[in-house]
Amino acid sequence: MSALLTEGQALSGRRRGILDYVTEHGVVPVADLLKRFSLSRASINRDLLVLCAQGLVRRIGTDITTLPNIGASASVVYRRAQAVAEKQAIAALAASMVGQGDTVALDDSTTAGAMADRVCEIAQLTVVTNNLGIVSRLGPCETVGLIGLGGRYSPTFDAFVGRICEQAVMSMRINMAFVSAAAISGVTAYHQVEDIIQAKRALMDVADCRVLLADSRKFDTVAMNRLALLSEFDVVITDDGIDPACAELLRDAGISLRIANVPRPAPGLTAN
Repeated sequence: MSALLTEGQALSGRRRGILDYVTEHGVVPVADLLKRFSLSRASINRDLLVLCAQGLVRRIGTDITTLPNIGASASVVYRRAQAVAEKQAIAALAASMVGQGDTVALDDSTTAGAMADRVCEIAQLTVVTNNLGIVSRLGPCETVGLIGLGGRYSPTFDAFVGRICEQAVMSMRINMAFVSAAAISGVTAYHQVEDIIQAKRALMDVADCRVLLADSRKFDTVAMNRLALLSEFDVVITDDGIDPACAELLRDAGISLRIANVPRPAPGLTAN
């Protein structure tokens, strides 16, 4: 048994190394992976098959990439590396809405995940989430009551989805639900995956206050499935990269829009 565990752990670590390398470089030829990790073609093919099946990488001919296909969902590994400063600014503004004793829901999104470190010091806070990464980060926090939603695990989103997840949410009452979207077109939010939408909708349905978190890149883009009208949210939070004309359009439509200022280096200075 110990030999099997050792092999399983080594394989897991190797696949993590492959994933990190491809994420760092964007697109990597399979031949480079063979050389980098000193593997046989059969071994690298097995590892890539698993990573592809989990939606963490894509194979395009002889190349491997973490870059998302048009209309397809990007892996959580890829999304965590995108618009980091914008997500942190949005998370800070969103966390300022949370008070002592609240029960809040944080969805599968990497933007909601950025809130985890900011709410862990709030006394008597209860966090409900289907995001495994948030569970791992808040689990050791003694000041936060944590409710993890079960269900079918999606490696692509590092989250639990499906009927079990949705049924668990239906028995709750939540003060605020913080959810994100993959795209916003006009006054409608969209996402590519129906299971993810259903989990988000379940959290929204039991919340007294609904907050949409969406960095400015997501505006004027499209995805396959409708999540919600922006008017279904009490607050929409984005960053200051949003097109002023788009912001004006949303406010004219009656959307409560809050804009987070993103810290940027002063002109002529380079960030370390």
